[in-house]
Amino acid sequence: MVNEFLRILEVPEFENILKKLFNKFCTEYETEYVELMDAHHRVLNEDIFANMDVPPFDRTTKDGFAVKSEDTFNASEENPVVLKLLEHIDAGYNPKKEVKSGFCSLINTGAPIPQGADSIVMVEYTKTQDNEVHIYKPCPPGQDIVRKGSDIKEGEILIKKGTLLSSDKIGALSALGLNKIPVRKKLKVSIISTGRELVEIGSKLKPGEIFDINSYALQSATKSCGAEAIWLGVVPDNYENMKEIINKAIKTSDIILTSGSTSAGTGDVLKDIIEDLGEVLVHGISVKPGKPTIVGHINDKMIVGLPGNPVAALMIFEIFLSPLLCEFSNLKNNNINTRTVEYPLEKRFYSSKGRQHYAMVKIENGKVYPIFKDSGAIVGLSQANGYITIPKNVEMITEGSIVKVHLFDRI
Repeated sequence: MVNEFLRILEVPEFENILKKLFNKFCTEYETEYVELMDAHHRVLNEDIFANMDVPPFDRTTKDGFAVKSEDTFNASEENPVVLKLLEHIDAGYNPKKEVKSGFCSLINTGAPIPQGADSIVMVEYTKTQDNEVHIYKPCPPGQDIVRKGSDIKEGEILIKKGTLLSSDKIGALSALGLNKIPVRKKLKVSIISTGRELVEIGSKLKPGEIFDINSYALQSATKSCGAEAIWLGVVPDNYENMKEIINKAIKTSDIILTSGSTSAGTGDVLKDIIEDLGEVLVHGISVKPGKPTIVGHINDKMIVGLPGNPVAALMIFEIFLSPLLCEFSNLKNNNINTRTVEYPLEKRFYSSKGRQHYAMVKIENGKVYPIFKDSGAIVGLSQANGYITIPKNVEMITEGSIVKVHLFDRI
């Protein structure tokens, strides 16, 4: 018996169903603790309060001499002030001697200010002879001194919950000596490729076999959206094998992402499995490529069945799933809908009237070139910079028309 598509959905209705399903099952922001070196591009799940002052002591910003400023007020080129040298204070060194009137200490950038000193005379305005320092320029109180807590005050909120941890935020956390960072637990996405003809990379191809592409492309795309990709391998598209692997995925992931076995043919059984274990909400979208996409849920887990053709699978992922995953991971700049450029179309392009068409393109010398390959053509993936959207009621875009290109590359 040949399966039939459910009602073919227009894009807005499909997006609405997908978003509601995602928000129902994938908006619990659980906390996990990671080491600071692993916190890059993770989302902070708690407010971070400063556990100390930064800097933790008064420190100098220049090489010079720590002095009492009042001792230098009458210093000049003609009549230098002469002070006795107490000690040399290097960065990381704890001063041992108090600076009293008539004395000073040699100090290097970053070192703590010794007790009694309130200013720094730069070394350029001094001359040392034996154990005496000649100062040729007066300095005001506080010169070249950074006060304790002037950068961060103990108890202040340093970084707010929900912040994406970039290199500057990692640096701020390291200043507090923090290593276990409370971050938002990543969504776990199980990835399954289906098809008797598919073999894993590293195997020897037999007649009729091809290497699995979708597992690798979808793992990469999933990771770039800030989610954790769990690869469950290649599964023959028969009912029992697929049901077993899907039941396994339900126990270990938040989203199950399959490719292949979604069409209305007799060998495409994903729809039957979802209906038996849960509910099918979508089977068919009015788009090209990607019409046979399936969306449903099993228990409290979202399942998305992408087409087997690599281009169609990746396009549906990028256009519809990546914005949801990126929003969860607070990777707003990685959302494909925010990364667009506009250039003129170099060649006339004919579309398939009746379905919204997503066409791969490449950009060269400020012009957009359509890639005239079908959804099974692998070379298109290697050439494309992004895609353009052609509405369902448009049959042709003329040469020279300005088109908006959604870029694939994530920065």
